[in-house]
Amino acid sequence: MRIKALAWLLLCAVLLGGCGVQTQTADGKRVKIGIMLSDVGLGDQSFSDAAFLGLSKARDELNIQFDYREISETGDYEKGLVELVKQDNDLVVGLGFMVQESLEKVAKMYPEQAFVLIDSVSDVPNVVSLTFKEEEGSFLIGALAGLKTKSNKLGFIGGMDAPVIHKFGAGFKQGVQTVNPQAQIVEQIAGDFGSAEKGASIAAAMIQSGVDVLYPAAGLTGVGALKEAEKQGKLAFGVDSDQFFVAEKAVVSSMMKHIDMAIYLIAETLVKDGKLSAKQMELGLQEDGVGLAEVRVAALSDKEKERLASLKQDIISGKIRVNKK
Repeated sequence: MRIKALAWLLLCAVLLGGCGVQTQTADGKRVKIGIMLSDVGLGDQSFSDAAFLGLSKARDELNIQFDYREISETGDYEKGLVELVKQDNDLVVGLGFMVQESLEKVAKMYPEQAFVLIDSVSDVPNVVSLTFKEEEGSFLIGALAGLKTKSNKLGFIGGMDAPVIHKFGAGFKQGVQTVNPQAQIVEQIAGDFGSAEKGASIAAAMIQSGVDVLYPAAGLTGVGALKEAEKQGKLAFGVDSDQFFVAEKAVVSSMMKHIDMAIYLIAETLVKDGKLSAKQMELGLQEDGVGLAEVRVAALSDKEKERLASLKQDIISGKIRVNKK
């Protein structure tokens, strides 16, 4: 169902896209995709790992080739992106909003190369933008958290002061207050996606202040917060991928961004059509681009399950409009 929903969205985008980025390959040549991973890179148990999973699936099932670069090896995004272009990849992907400035610079240097920017929007002609409605999935996380808090004090930890992170926080806050208007939300920006120690420290301070439910959108920094919540017997929610196995006694659910599926379907479109015609794609609950992982740790009553399902349908139908900031 998820793949069909995303495939339909991409098909509609291709049909409506008009003149777009060409990624034609020679007859019999395997599609090649290169990706510049987000700042933490592989092992973040979140964003980069999910993207890598999607490309691995495309390699195994669609017979594509792919390569990747990490900033820990290249020193900066621009160098990694240029290396991927020079490898004659049919498509070069920049993962995360932090890659945007470098990707746009390189895209202008190589106007015949096709690029995809994930998590931000670019107006450079040869860059396709792929974004997610993180606020919609985060609303459902907030609703769950608002139902399960006992102290009525919840914490949100953002990795960076950036629009995409504010979408996570805004949706979470709205979801909490929709089901629990008396609840208080404490917010803090870590300024770092790669420090588990900093995440643990922020989480510990929040818990000390009375917070009993945590929602970090902060990469590896968030992993530290999840582990601290488990250490102190509090509830938490993961992000981007199912992070239950990071802290099995704490993580109730996770806000899933189906980056793996989106990247797989981009690869599938290249294999079938030889090009991406869409200029911009945005995936939310309706397209199954975001959603919730399995609920564990804290059991839901039938009434709570019905409430959550109803809220989801209200978002999809437009009855509920979720804040982005």
